[in-house]
Amino acid sequence: MIFDPKKFARKYALIYTAVLAVLLIVPLITYIALLLQIDEAKVKLALESQAKKIIVSMQKYKNSDKVYNFPRYKEYKAALLDDKYQKIFSTSDFELTSFTEGFHHEGSRYYYIYPLPPGYYFGASYLLVETNHTASYIYLFALSVMVAIVGALFIFSLLLLKNFSAPFEKLNTQLDNFIKDSMHEINTPLSIINLNADLFANKYGENKYLWRIKSASKTLATIYNDMDYLIKQGRVEYKKELMDFGEFIQNRVDYFQEIANMKNIILKTDIENGVIYKCSKTKLQRIVDNTISNAIKYSHDNTQVDIILKIKNENIIFEVKDQGVGIKNVKKIFSRYYRENEAKGGFGIGLNIVKQIIDEEDILLDVSSTPGHGTTFTYTFLPK
Repeated sequence: MIFDPKKFARKYALIYTAVLAVLLIVPLITYIALLLQIDEAKVKLALESQAKKIIVSMQKYKNSDKVYNFPRYKEYKAALLDDKYQKIFSTSDFELTSFTEGFHHEGSRYYYIYPLPPGYYFGASYLLVETNHTASYIYLFALSVMVAIVGALFIFSLLLLKNFSAPFEKLNTQLDNFIKDSMHEINTPLSIINLNADLFANKYGENKYLWRIKSASKTLATIYNDMDYLIKQGRVEYKKELMDFGEFIQNRVDYFQEIANMKNIILKTDIENGVIYKCSKTKLQRIVDNTISNAIKYSHDNTQVDIILKIKNENIIFEVKDQGVGIKNVKKIFSRYYRENEAKGGFGIGLNIVKQIIDEEDILLDVSSTPGHGTTFTYTFLPK
């Protein structure tokens, strides 16, 4: 039972940060939009002020003066326009795209067209005042605040969730240790039962009561091996080795024969010889054992389970076909703890382990099933 507190804290810290950031950034965006409007209003007032200064300057000009020095400013450009918006005089190279009175904004260009009384101001009808302005400081402020919000929320969430997960981590460790100790305690009596059942059979012969004992112990052993695999998952590296695939499957079929006998099920094998495959024996056993044991468990009495191993197009095909109850929802059977038939027992972890292994080892699996008529599991082991 692996519980990674760091992974847990990071995952949910990101989720909480995203949710809270959205809640906080939405009003921030509204605030930034308001700042941009205020900034634009300031630019408009500044342009109006400059226009009035230029008008006052022109009003002070007397015709007796030979030369009129048009006001020039570092941040502002101006132009006198006739009634057709053609330039009479200009300190700007800006080309108009809007020919209406009032305030205009195009990109970083802000300009104000102010109407002038006719017959004065050197024959001009309009005064244009423009400036180049960006609200970069507002966007920089917004970006800084957003980064600060997200960073603070993530750090806070991470610390909070780390402290929150601490009791669960402790509980998980205690539960993990309990399961390990329990598994160790189960292994010893289980081995004794199997050993003495075999000794009893050799001395006194087989009978239906002994079959039941051995069948039950082997079913329990399969569950034990699944639990043991889960406990060691992520902690133990299973080494791969070359093995005779056919011989391995035959041994597992022989192992489950007594369980099949309890239901008068025939385990019919069609195993091709000389099939060599490199893999982890532990992982392969989990695939084979869970598939065969499920085929027996969900088969009707007095039926047959076909177990096939062959090479097709350089791929190794392992197939188990039963004549049982079938599967209603094939997609769900690989979910942990899912069981279609509660009456059949088990914990619903076997096929979940199988799914993990085939994903890790790039093994293909096809499951075809007809409810009431049986199921076929077909594994394709690709050449390595």
